[in-house]
Amino acid sequence: MSLMLASVNSLAEALLVQSHQVDIIDLKQPAQGALGALDCQTVAEIVAALPPQTRISATIGDLPMQKDVVCKAVLDMAATGVGFIKIGFFPGGDWPAVIAGLSAIASQGYPLIAVLFADTQPDFAIIETLADAGFYGVMLDTMDKRHGSLRHWLNHEELQDFVEKTDECGLLSGLAGSLAADDIAALLPLQADYLGFRGALCSKSERTAGLDEAQIAEIRRLLQDE
Repeated sequence: MSLMLASVNSLAEALLVQSHQVDIIDLKQPAQGALGALDCQTVAEIVAALPPQTRISATIGDLPMQKDVVCKAVLDMAATGVGFIKIGFFPGGDWPAVIAGLSAIASQGYPLIAVLFADTQPDFAIIETLADAGFYGVMLDTMDKRHGSLRHWLNHEELQDFVEKTDECGLLSGLAGSLAADDIAALLPLQADYLGFRGALCSKSERTAGLDEAQIAEIRRLLQDE
């Protein structure tokens, strides 16, 4: 069974999805990019306002793959008390140095989630490297939301390969990237730990629009009914 991740950009949105008993509340600012970040003060305020047992993740933003930049952003976000920290692995930069720096942070007990982008054709061999570095999980997402959803970029077999490799490495797995209600039946058999949604939960399915309560309820129902 795949659980539901809902991305929100405010305390009001977090409380709304919590009322629908989503499994993880993901804090991000969609207007700022694929993994646009909320400022740390806002994240801390949301974390403090929600019950302690709430599972909450937060993104650090669309940052260049530079060790000092990424590691500082991760430590700043960790100080908010958020449960999981999501780091986008964008093209270019120095991935080995970034992973080495993040491995030192992971060793301090911070649950780090790497986000790979399907529209950059990632090499899934990196999953084992991330596991060795102490990451907690890996998600697949899309970087450019204008040019197709996750299933546009990777077929069923490729997605299955991702989930299986992640599972074999003992990591949490997640699938996201402009997922819609119609994707759920096809993705659930893959048995990823989480399916992530933003646009499908919003008015007119626009990820930068406000959340639509009826659409939240429908996605929740589909995940529970399958």
